[in-house]
Amino acid sequence: MTKHEHACLVLEQDGERLVIDPGNFTSPLPSLENVTAIVITHQHPDHWSDDQLARIRQDNPDAPIFGPAGVAAAASNWNVTTVADGASETVGVWTLEFFGSEHAVIHKSIPLIDNVGVLVNGTFWYGGDSFTVPPKPVQHAAIPAGAPWLKISEVMDYVAELAPKRAIQTHDAVLSDKGLALSAARISDVMAGYGGEFTVLQPGESIAL
Repeated sequence: MTKHEHACLVLEQDGERLVIDPGNFTSPLPSLENVTAIVITHQHPDHWSDDQLARIRQDNPDAPIFGPAGVAAAASNWNVTTVADGASETVGVWTLEFFGSEHAVIHKSIPLIDNVGVLVNGTFWYGGDSFTVPPKPVQHAAIPAGAPWLKISEVMDYVAELAPKRAIQTHDAVLSDKGLALSAARISDVMAGYGGEFTVLQPGESIAL
């Protein structure tokens, strides 16, 4: 798995790639070959953009895009396959199971939108902008480090409930280096309590799952 800026991740297995949440807080993605699926958890532009999708599809014109109904409506220039809580899709080496239905609350004045997290090959969990816990054990996860919709105590409770053995940070463009270090320390403390390991990845760095 390679982390890109903010909320974008690229997973690779057996020469195939899966791209998750390529948004406008992420630098233009490099040329990526053998992308066999794209997942967008929700419609906010920091999780998808026309430019990023165009770059991916230029080299991978047949790569399907999966997302909830709000993504299908917002990304109307693209043929998005709508997925919802409980859906499952298999594409190439990827088994994608989708859980959750709503974005976390930002403020009572802001309408809720839909959001689906994705469990990849039964082991790696990415919840998008939510604290959804899938109904299956999670081995690996991407944990949100900072956002308008969270506070660190909520993240710590989420990690304790999710209990991944290994995790990295996501949703971190809103934090300074010092802010990320503070969040990472709190997440690490929780994971260390049950024997888990948290790793902070810089953009472009990879980790084997």
